[in-house]
Amino acid sequence: MKELTIEATPENVDTVIAFVDELLEEYGCGMREQMAIDVAIDELFANIAHYAYNPDTGCATVLVDVLQDPLSVEITFIDNGRQYDPLAKADPDTTLSLDDRPIGGMGILIVKKSMDAVNYEYKDGKNILTIKKQLTGNS
Repeated sequence: MKELTIEATPENVDTVIAFVDELLEEYGCGMREQMAIDVAIDELFANIAHYAYNPDTGCATVLVDVLQDPLSVEITFIDNGRQYDPLAKADPDTTLSLDDRPIGGMGILIVKKSMDAVNYEYKDGKNILTIKKQLTGNS
């Protein structure tokens, strides 16, 4: 398992993505899978950066574990910011026109649709959100 603790700022999203991508490349992760994971990281870490500690800043820890049988990656985001479960909110109604649709919720919907599993828990004063994606290789 690899671990990165970093200040939760929008400027550090690319650093987190690079940290995860380095491990994914070691396992021959396909480009399509890597892009889906990168989009999920962008959304989730950016949410922590914008909302967890606002208006202050704080750190977030990113844990990356590659699991075998089946080959998959599990990425866990941990922060000490205010408690917030992004999975508790209802998914946006994508049948509505853009003009009629309330702002927000599309990013987490994309994460939920593109990952094989998304779980949230609040434990010991920490938000813990984990995503999992099966790796099939060069797709």
